[in-house]
Amino acid sequence: MQKYDVSLEQATTSSLEALHAFTLGAKTAHEKGDVEAIPFYKRAVELDPNFALAYDDLGVDYYNLYQPGQGTEYLKRAFDLRDRVTEREKFTITADYYGLVTGELEKANQTYELWIEDYPRAYGAYGNLGSTYMILGQYEEAANETRKALREPTDVAEYANLGEIYLALNRLDDAKKTSDEARSRGLEDIPLRVNLYALAFFQGNATAMKQQADWAMGKPGAEDQMLSLESDTEAWSGKLSKAQALSRQAIESARRNDEKEPAALWQANAAVREALFGNADSARQDAAAAMALAPGSRDAEAQAALAYALAGDATHAQSHADDLNKRFPQDTVVQTVWLPTIRAQVESAKGNPSQSTKLLPTAMPYELGMLSGSAPNSCLYPLYVRATAHLNAGQGQLAAAEFQKILDHRGVLWNCATGALAHLGLARAYVSQGDTVKAKAAYQDFLGLRKDADPDIPILKEAKAEYARLQ
Repeated sequence: MQKYDVSLEQATTSSLEALHAFTLGAKTAHEKGDVEAIPFYKRAVELDPNFALAYDDLGVDYYNLYQPGQGTEYLKRAFDLRDRVTEREKFTITADYYGLVTGELEKANQTYELWIEDYPRAYGAYGNLGSTYMILGQYEEAANETRKALREPTDVAEYANLGEIYLALNRLDDAKKTSDEARSRGLEDIPLRVNLYALAFFQGNATAMKQQADWAMGKPGAEDQMLSLESDTEAWSGKLSKAQALSRQAIESARRNDEKEPAALWQANAAVREALFGNADSARQDAAAAMALAPGSRDAEAQAALAYALAGDATHAQSHADDLNKRFPQDTVVQTVWLPTIRAQVESAKGNPSQSTKLLPTAMPYELGMLSGSAPNSCLYPLYVRATAHLNAGQGQLAAAEFQKILDHRGVLWNCATGALAHLGLARAYVSQGDTVKAKAAYQDFLGLRKDADPDIPILKEAKAEYARLQ
C-alpha cells in the first residue's frame, strides 16, 4: 500500500469529464483504431492539461499513424508529468518514452519486464513488449508476448501485430486466422486490412488485393498508406510508371489530410525504389522532396539518406547520416542499423566494397527487424547493401548467401523492391562463381516476373543484356 499509494489529485486525473473522454478514447482505440480515438484523447487533455496518461496514449496513436513528430511532443509531455501518476501509469509512460522517443529499446524492454513483474495481468505490457521484439526482428519472442496480451482479446492493435508477426514468420494460415478472429469480434482497423492485402499479394490474388484497397479509399490515414503499398506492388512487377503515379496519389492523399510526415514517408519510399531501379536523378529529387515535407522525420530522413547513397550522392547521404547521428544518439535502430547501412552504401558507391562490409556487423542482430515506422514490413536494406558489396568485391559465394537470405524472408519483405532485385543479385552472384546453369535460372526468375514491365527501366535493361550474353 505504501509503495503504490498516490493522492487523488495525482492519480490519473481529478476531472471526471476528462476521465470519461479518456475512457471513450481507450474503448474506441481498442475496437476501431487510432484515427477514431484521437479526438477523445485530445478532449481529455483539454479538460485536464496535466492528464499524463492521456498525453501518452495520444502520442502512441500518432506514432501508429506514422506521425512520430506529433507523437513525440505528446510523449515528452507525458514523461515530464510522470511524477504525478500512479506507479502502473509510470511504467506505461516510461516505457513508451524509451521505446518511441529516445529509441532505447533495451531500456523499454527492461521497463516492460518490471511492469509485468509487478502487474502480471497488465496485458498491454505484454503487447508492447511484443512490439519491441518486432522492431528487433525477434519474431518468435514477439509472437509469445503478443499472444499473452490477447488473453484479454479486446485490442485490435494486438490482433494486427500478431498477424504481422505470423506473416514475418511465413505462417500465412495463422496470419489469416488471426485477422479473421479479430473481424469476427467486430474489430476493424487499417493494419488488419494491410495484413489481408499482404496475404492476397503472397497468394497472387489480385481481386482480394483490390478489395482491401477499395476499403481504404476515402479513409484518412488508410487511403494514403494503401496507395503507397499498391505502388510497391506495381514496382515489384516492373510497372514503374504505374508505381510512380500511385506514389504521387499517396503523397497527395496524405497532404490533403494535413499528414505531412506520412506524405514524406511515401515520398522517401519512392526515392529508395527509384534508386534501386537505377533512376538516380528521380531518386535524388524524391529524397529532397521528402525532406522538404517533414524535415524532422526520423524514418523519412533515414530513407532519404539511403536513397542518396544508392543514387551515388555521397555528400547528401553523409550529411543526413550525420544529422540522424546528432539527433538520435541513443536510438537503437538508428545507431546499429540505419547509420551503418547508409555509410556502407556510401563506401560501395565510392568503389570500396571491402570497407562497406566492415561497417555492417553491428546491424546483424537486428537486420531482420521492422526498421521503419512507415511500413508494416521491412525491405532488409542492411542485407541488400551487404550482398551487393560482396558482389562488387568479387565474393560471389558470400553474395549469393546474402541474396538467398533475402528471398527466404518473403514474409518480412512483402512487396519490397529489394525482394524482386534479390533474384537479379543471385543471378549475378552465380555468374561471378562461373555457375552458368544456376545463373540462367535466376535470371529467368527475375525476368519472368517482369514480362510486362516498363521497357526503359535501367536495371531491367542491364539484366536483359546480361542474360543475353549467357545464351
